[in-house]
Amino acid sequence: MNFDLDIFMDALTQRAPQYLVEHLQLVVIPLSIAAFIALSAGIILTRPGFRHLADRVMVLFNAGQTIPPLAVIAIFFPFLGLGYGPAILALTIYALLPISRNTIAAVSAVPREVLDAARGMGMTSWQVLCRVELPLSVPTIMAGIRTSAVLTVSTAVLAALVGGKGMGAIIFAGINFFRPELVLAGTIYIGAMAVAMERVIAFVEWLISPAHLK
Repeated sequence: MNFDLDIFMDALTQRAPQYLVEHLQLVVIPLSIAAFIALSAGIILTRPGFRHLADRVMVLFNAGQTIPPLAVIAIFFPFLGLGYGPAILALTIYALLPISRNTIAAVSAVPREVLDAARGMGMTSWQVLCRVELPLSVPTIMAGIRTSAVLTVSTAVLAALVGGKGMGAIIFAGINFFRPELVLAGTIYIGAMAVAMERVIAFVEWLISPAHLK
């Protein structure tokens, strides 16, 4: 199998970039939905009245990441068919676990004496959550979001198999037509996007972290 430099440069500069926006959508949309669901669930499951449900809910989130995304698409195929929608659903389910797990771990790890001091100052439960627990939990929560982002960037390649497009389209075209140039070009963009997403989320973490944690 020969490697044609001209085809590689054409794929890198002309073909691959047109799929970049589609792939970014396949990452940002499910990651945003998963972050909203997982953060909400993680916070609720750390409240006294719901802690007993944490293990049961986490079993569901664990199952969501254990089941391959293509299997999720197959399960929902009778209802959603193939294409963009099922790919978003599968990637959202796949991204839930790291964020929810880190949220529960981070909020639960806030020292009891810190919480008692906050309550002793007259803070309500809502104020304790917003002003104490969540700010102190930012590094761990954001680490979970970074993990989910990198996983979603790579897993979104599979969306092309069910009509979801994205960078997977050029990678699988290279596999089908035995053109390593296309595979390499798509892989370079996937790697660059993963690094860029991780750096952007790390910068957001720095912005919202309390000063003493920076």
